[in-house]
Amino acid sequence: MSAIYVEITATRGSAPRDAGTAMRVDSHSTQGTIGGGALEYQAVIQARRMLDAGAREHTATIPLGPNLGQCCGGAVTLRFTRDQRAVDLPAHQTLPKMPAIEKSQLWLWGAGHVGRACVTLAAPCDAFDITWIDTSTDRFPRNIPRNVTATPASDMPRLAVHAPHEVHHLIFTYSHDIDLSLCAALLKRNAASIGLIGSATKWARFSKRLRDMGLDPTPIICPIGDKTLGKTPAAIASGTLGALLAMAAQKEPA
Repeated sequence: MSAIYVEITATRGSAPRDAGTAMRVDSHSTQGTIGGGALEYQAVIQARRMLDAGAREHTATIPLGPNLGQCCGGAVTLRFTRDQRAVDLPAHQTLPKMPAIEKSQLWLWGAGHVGRACVTLAAPCDAFDITWIDTSTDRFPRNIPRNVTATPASDMPRLAVHAPHEVHHLIFTYSHDIDLSLCAALLKRNAASIGLIGSATKWARFSKRLRDMGLDPTPIICPIGDKTLGKTPAAIASGTLGALLAMAAQKEPA
């Protein structure tokens, strides 16, 4: 089957993945990820246009700014080609073993690559009752684990206003504007924890905007994950969920 390979060849400033990261796009599916939500969405559209037109190669430098609904302030250069190359597949990850703990409520905001990696990793360990939210049904995978409730919500921040108290939240939607609105809503919900995917640049801008709203951003953890594990969705999920499990274990009575 014909495919276009999309590779990050250069980055400037904050970027979701490093140079050398690649993905494969055909007319019906993708393999691998270059990250960035809206960035990847636009890359897939471009790749499929090339497939339809029979084009062989294209290069584009894309600012990670308002046009993509992002505020990272960086830029990535993408190379689109029909030449086959290695696509970075998620490495197998496991969660650290923890003592038996009471199940925690975990709400995941976003069903993109990182959201799916979190569900794949968290569902088998059965340490969380998971509510998984995104804007529409077609953003979720076909098969949902038994302890995961997929919840389509066209206005996710509106749902966040009614989230239960003492719930863990992880935010990784396709839009920085939605991320910010979710942070603002959840800061008022007495959450057990709030984790936000993003760069230091994104968090600096979010912190200022939240303070301008009269909110204290201190409870939010951003960036999430463990940088030593890497930037793949599976690595981010492993570091983030491992930290959550450790947090839950510390709160258990002796």
